[in-house]
Amino acid sequence: MTGFFEQLSDILFLDIETISGTKSLEELPPRMQEEWKKKAQHLPQREDKEPAELYFEKAGIYAEFGRIICVGVGYFTYRKEEDLLQYRTKSFAAETEHELLWTFRELLGKRDWTLCAHNGKEFDIPYLCRRMLANQIPLPEVLQLAGKRPWEIRHLDTLELWKFGDYKHYTRLDLLAALFDIPSSKDGIDGSEVNARYYHANGLDTIRDYCLRDVEVTARIYLAYQGLPGNLEFDRINLDEDASSDTPAPE
Repeated sequence: MTGFFEQLSDILFLDIETISGTKSLEELPPRMQEEWKKKAQHLPQREDKEPAELYFEKAGIYAEFGRIICVGVGYFTYRKEEDLLQYRTKSFAAETEHELLWTFRELLGKRDWTLCAHNGKEFDIPYLCRRMLANQIPLPEVLQLAGKRPWEIRHLDTLELWKFGDYKHYTRLDLLAALFDIPSSKDGIDGSEVNARYYHANGLDTIRDYCLRDVEVTARIYLAYQGLPGNLEFDRINLDEDASSDTPAPE
């Protein structure tokens, strides 16, 4: 597996956490409030809820009405002479979404990454692209999809890989974790609670930890797809705890 471990260093595993753009619908600009009310009329499972209630529950899913509060990343390095596999991880969070996304963009420009996320092609990647443009941030090369042939796009999706051409079902990250005996990332929080944790419990640190756990589960699932055990041991290095490292850098 030495060759495979060496190639792993080009893959950047990622996950994003999103919330409604404001704490309440009333805090949106009037034009956006009207747009949300129109959007809310067509949301599935409305259950006759008012637009303001739906906004707090659902707006974070939509890049036009939500925003990113955390991007978690992880990547592997392999020291051949020591036969040592290391997993390096970092989260991006800042006071403003613009600052967060700009710092993350700088990371994407550091090398020719291949991006990997669970359901990333449908959610994480489009959301990142839309929010970068909403913040007047030019897309980095790896997120520029227009005009590219499928084989030119350096994106992997652990959900898509699991489908093997079958598009009938959505498979949750936690189901795959259970299948491959990988510890769950949903310890004390799940995605449905992020909005409330952020706005009502000052819980950004908890959200960052949860995001990074999701990233590691995604990385372990990718390893499991290569026939490796879900509990494969590797050294962990958290770059959030290393004051000398602002962003992950190539070895």
